[in-house]
Formats: sequence, C-alpha cells, structure tokens
Amino acid sequence: MPIDPLELARALIRCPSVTPADAGALDVLQTALEPLGFTCHRLPFSTPGTPDIDNLYARFGSGGENFCFAGHTDVVPVGDAKAWTVDPFAAEIRDDQLFGRGAADMKSAIACFAAAAAEFLENRGETFSGSISFLITGDEEGPSINGTTRVLDWLNERNEPIDACLVGEPTNPTRLGEMVKIGRRGSLNATLTVLGVQGHSAYPHLADNPIPRLLKVLDALTNAPLDEGSAHFDPSTLALTSIDVGNPTSNVTPAKAIARFNIRFNDAHSSASLKAWLDKTCGTHGGAFELETEVSGEAFLTPPGRLSELICTAAQDVLGAAPELSTSGGTSDARFIRHVCPVAEFGLVGETIHKVDEHVPLADLTSLTEIYRHVLDGFFPQS
Repeated sequence: MPIDPLELARALIRCPSVTPADAGALDVLQTALEPLGFTCHRLPFSTPGTPDIDNLYARFGSGGENFCFAGHTDVVPVGDAKAWTVDPFAAEIRDDQLFGRGAADMKSAIACFAAAAAEFLENRGETFSGSISFLITGDEEGPSINGTTRVLDWLNERNEPIDACLVGEPTNPTRLGEMVKIGRRGSLNATLTVLGVQGHSAYPHLADNPIPRLLKVLDALTNAPLDEGSAHFDPSTLALTSIDVGNPTSNVTPAKAIARFNIRFNDAHSSASLKAWLDKTCGTHGGAFELETEVSGEAFLTPPGRLSELICTAAQDVLGAAPELSTSGGTSDARFIRHVCPVAEFGLVGETIHKVDEHVPLADLTSLTEIYRHVLDGFFPQS
C-alpha cells in the first residue's frame, strides 16, 4: 500500500503537537503504518515532576537485522502567531513549499520514513526477512525524560535489539544532501554565583564586592580556546549567556553576582573533566562561589562506516552529490540511541526550523523518500 509523503506530512502538521501534547500525531502515524504490517506499541511514560509523554514503537518483521527510523512528532511553540503569513497548523502549500510548524523539524521526514518503508515493502514482498522499526517520541523538544530513553529501556527489557538507526533531524544547512551527522557535541550549562558582602559604594573597603571576582573568573574561562578541535569535531566553545547582579541601586554593591554560560564540547572532553576544570578555575579566581551545572548530553561519534556510507551513497544516487560527514549543531536524541547501536542523522533543510513560516520544498519530500528507500535497499541487499 503506497503512502504519499506529502499528504502524510500535512496530516501530521495539522496536529498541534507542541511539547508535551501529542494532539493525535502518533495516531496519524500509527494509522499509516498498521496497514503495511507494522505492529505498533503505544508507550506512555511518566516521571514525577515532568509531563507525561506518549511514544510509538512500530516494527515490521521479527527476524534478521533491525533497521530503525527514529524521530519526534512534538514541535516547539509557534511564537507570535500573528507574525506567520499562514496558519501554523494548516499545512498550507504555497509556491511549491509546504508550510507549518514541524514541516522541517521533523514531521515531513517522518512521513518520508513511512513512504520509503511502504515502497520498499511493496517491492520486496514476501522475500524480505529482516525488520524495519520506527521509534517516534513526543518528548524531543522538551525535557527528553519520558521519550526516547524510556523506549530504549523498554526495548532492552524485551531483549529487542536495534542494529542501526537513522534519525531524521533536519541536518542540511541550505539544500538537501549537504550533510550527514555522525555525532554531536556535548552540551553543559552552568550557573556561577560569586558570593560577597553587600555594602555602601562609598565605603568599598567595608564590603566585599563580588563583581570584580566574577569578571576575573569569566576572563579566565574565556581567554583561551578550550581545544583546537579533533579529527571529526570543531573546537569546543564557551558562550556567556547572562551576567546579572539584580541590583537596581547605584550606591549599593551587591552581595552576589551571577553568570550563566553554555559549553559545547567535542570528544576531547567529558562533562566530568569540564566540571573539574570549572571548579579549579572558579576556586582560583572567584573566592567564595557556588557552581551549578546541567549536562544535556555528552559528545559522541559514530565513526564513518556502513551506516554513514549507505546514507552518502543513497544521497549521491538520488541527488548526484555525496553529503559531508559532520558533528556540528546542537543535541538530538541520537545522543541516547548511540548507546545501543550505530546512529546517523539525515533529514531535510534546517534553515527555517523553529522560525516563523517554517517550510520545506515539496520536491525535497520526494527526494528524501527516495534516499531513505535507497538506504533500506542497501541495508537489506537481495541475495
């Protein structure tokens, strides 16, 4: 049974599944997959203090290698709806472009997953002895607690392995076929509070102004590169995101000064090594301080190999040019999947993701579907 990727993408976009709401998006996908022979499992998970999330794991076949398509149906908020030139959830087509929240990130890629699987299964018929699966979460744009990680735990409890995974994130900067992600940088957020003693600005010797010490710490953290990069990663970066003393008065020096920053780090570091460096630097220059850190993911790499080669060959066959292998960008759920199998990311163009009037070219849906089908053909060669 063929699937039209455009019509399935439009049906998914029409579900206003802003994290953590599902709004029927997984029902739409399940309805498309079950007639193909997929066994679908709806997997709602809960954790105290976080929203309940519904997820979908669907599998065709029960033997052979298991090739998994992974992604998310949740989307970010639309922002100022009046700034959009279209209804964000109407899935409008204009000038050969599909508009809507999630068009690029990443409901259209999920539709292409399904269309490619349908075409592959129609062509291979009864001769196919492997397995194709879908791991689709509603918690990628949110805290990522009740989504992919919980589904992977569920699969582990069932002794159901995944042998390779393609995540459909919008990896291409400006045109389809530019880039395959084979890893991601790690991300560490830090809040540094330098403590002092509040006092009158006319008598600074009677107080302890924390601002100069905070500035010394920040200078020490930013005055030299963290590293020079590695074989597959750009240099790590530290970006200051906020400096605040919360002081509305001009004749009072504050009792504390706070800075926030984000470190995107490559495989030369771990979050533990960075925390140790931060503690040492802050202790050297900051006097009394408090440091809070939050890690959303460690740096990881799937070395170039079978999976990335399949994707690059498929893109070359369909588009005439091989993509670059990259580890750039932010984090994705590939950071969880990499613990269980080789994982790579390839999807649509990301220029408009999270923006007003998010959109993708209609032609790219056709091409991406064909690329995904070529990947399946290569992963499951006919004997």
